Amino acid sequence: MKRVLVVDDESSIVTLLKYNLEEAGFEVITAMDGKEGLNLAINENPDVIVLDWMLPYMDGMEICKELRIKKIQTPIIMLTAKDEEFDKVLGLELGADDYMTKPFSPREVTARVKAMIRRSGMASDVVNTESKPSEESYVFGPLQVFPERFEVLLSNEPIEFTPKEFELLVYLIENKNRVLTRDQLLSAVWNYDFAGDTRIVDVHISHLRDKIEENSRKPIYIKTIRGLGYKFEEPKTK
Repeated sequence: MKRVLVVDDESSIVTLLKYNLEEAGFEVITAMDGKEGLNLAINENPDVIVLDWMLPYMDGMEICKELRIKKIQTPIIMLTAKDEEFDKVLGLELGADDYMTKPFSPREVTARVKAMIRRSGMASDVVNTESKPSEESYVFGPLQVFPERFEVLLSNEPIEFTPKEFELLVYLIENKNRVLTRDQLLSAVWNYDFAGDTRIVDVHISHLRDKIEENSRKPIYIKTIRGLGYKFEEPKTK
């Protein structure tokens, strides 16, 4: 049974999400403040965290940042009552994978939790699928990507990715040398409509560049095609 951590200081929201997620077959643990939420996130090993922005003692952004500093890559869905674009982008920049604005449908939260777990499932399967001779891999000079193992190596050094970052990278590679619009990437990687908030794509592209490019300001892999979108380009060998 997959475990979901819900962190929110509104008891009605906690009760509603707990009921719906348990009905969908998840084990649910809950916290009503930031410090308790951080402790559970570190020690209870949840598969997904549903995290409120505004919390007592420690807010959702601090929790998100602290988990990523500790290299804990559990998928995080941020809940916020604020609808400013700045809030959304800041959350994503600090390591959240997704966000929802209150009020929201409990069924939509459940659907997104399921989607997160599907995406991160490849990482949990790695223990049983370690060295398959026929496993698929992508190699571009010092960059090596192993989709089945949820692993990326740069100059033989492992690079940490969140599930959403990894899925975006693999999708770009699978469509290498092809220009992909932000809307295409939203549809393919996130699987639902963000009402045109394409900054989500831009933030995740920025994360990828920071991790795989020697100089993120002059990328050789992920190119911006002005006015259109992005393209993963296979570097030309000299």
